[in-house]
Amino acid sequence: MRTGLTDEIIAQLDDYEHSDLEPAWIAALQLTDHLSGDPQGEISVELYEELRRHFGEQDILMLGALLSIGSGWQRMIEAFGIRPDHFEATTAAPWATAAD
Repeated sequence: MRTGLTDEIIAQLDDYEHSDLEPAWIAALQLTDHLSGDPQGEISVELYEELRRHFGEQDILMLGALLSIGSGWQRMIEAFGIRPDHFEATTAAPWATAAD
């Protein structure tokens, strides 16, 4: 919330392609999906051009690097079954309650 992320924005993330989010947000979310593996391979010329409409070259590389670190970190946490320090075997995982 301190950075301007509102409940309204969060509610639009699941279907961001059809949302009224800023075009720069949509382009960044498309890059996020791509770097998360959907789709795989190089980004399309169209996505790259859209990113360039909203971000400079260094910004695109920084965004890609930060997304890759975050995505990789999350995959490692999942792969090794890392749980928060306060986790106990009888406690539901924190993400289980968020999905309810």
